[in-house]
Amino acid sequence: MDARTPPPELPEIGPRTNSLDILAHGKAQAARRGFDRTFIVDVDSHIGESGNWPEVLKYIENDATREAAFTFGGGTGQGAFLNDIPGLQWQSAHGRIPHGSGLKEPAPDGLPKPVSLARRAMDALSLDYQVFFPNGLLFLGMHPVREMEVELATAYNRWIVEEVLPHEPRMKAMLYLPFNVPDAAEAMVKRFIGAPGVVGFLVTSTRYQAVHANEYMRTYAMLEEAGMPIGFHAHHNWHNEYTKQLNRFISMHALSFVLSNLVHLTNWVINGLPERFPKLKTIWIESGLAWVPFLMQRLDHEYLMRRSEAPLLKRLPSEYMREMFYTSQPMEAQNMKLLEGTFEAINAETQLLYASDWPHWDFDVPSTIFDLPFLSDTGRRNILGYNAARLFNLEVPARYGQMAAE
Repeated sequence: MDARTPPPELPEIGPRTNSLDILAHGKAQAARRGFDRTFIVDVDSHIGESGNWPEVLKYIENDATREAAFTFGGGTGQGAFLNDIPGLQWQSAHGRIPHGSGLKEPAPDGLPKPVSLARRAMDALSLDYQVFFPNGLLFLGMHPVREMEVELATAYNRWIVEEVLPHEPRMKAMLYLPFNVPDAAEAMVKRFIGAPGVVGFLVTSTRYQAVHANEYMRTYAMLEEAGMPIGFHAHHNWHNEYTKQLNRFISMHALSFVLSNLVHLTNWVINGLPERFPKLKTIWIESGLAWVPFLMQRLDHEYLMRRSEAPLLKRLPSEYMREMFYTSQPMEAQNMKLLEGTFEAINAETQLLYASDWPHWDFDVPSTIFDLPFLSDTGRRNILGYNAARLFNLEVPARYGQMAAE
């Protein structure tokens, strides 16, 4: 397709619509902006592993659990042991926003389907790397059976490392930590650290576990020593006592993705973890950006009045927060003046990471960052790719020349 020719309009987007057609506008934008000459890393994408769930189940290491899993789904194992949460079925907006049915398009190239679909997205958006996370596991932190979280997380991580990553060097994974069982989270890091294609570890933020609990300190220390970042990935939660008061999906979606990371980041900073682990990099994922300056101001205000309650801190909370990493999606871009102030507050030119959240319904293409009028060229290139290269120790292809300044 010629970059000057507008993509054809899709009369309908369904589960079997080719993702290349869904991404046609993004591909055209990439061509017009010369993204083939721009180093781009997407640090938040999701693979649709639901169709591969029976393959994941084969990696369950407890024989009894694995056998029981294949009594689900008429003997297929489909959906076995996953815990659903209220709200997922409300994401589709009755024909206007399709979501939840997954990408069921054919992928006849002989590769694992998640790899084929990831390649299509990377090629369409001109991505050099794509960091992906579990999709069906985003709400696993609320599983009522804690040992099941451990078993499913182990199986999923093995499947990723053994069946997905070997096929595509541009795909990189942050592996799931079963955070409800601290010893298991520690064991997961020990087991998979250094595995090819693994660039970090992930905590799904929808859970009720205090991130500053002493039981997690060995895990953080191991990650710091290995130079591996830890990410906190938000998700919605409509059965929290606060969000249960909200009567529309739009309200719950707007607040719950922020609420979990508000709590976890506050505990992280006020309890002095940046001082205890000064080289451990943290990433706050899929909460947008508008909440960060709000929390900076709130915590600074409280800290200046009650320093004795945060004795480990040597600086203002906001100063630690400006050294953390944040993903861009979903970026609140309705007011450019406010957005520019947010970028300044969080040191975006060195700390912000481009994220698409593909293939979810509110995904952002790279032009979302590229077109911002207030960014310097260096800042634009950093956010689109070089910040991620620095964080994840990714190799920058020689054709891009020198890395942008930090």
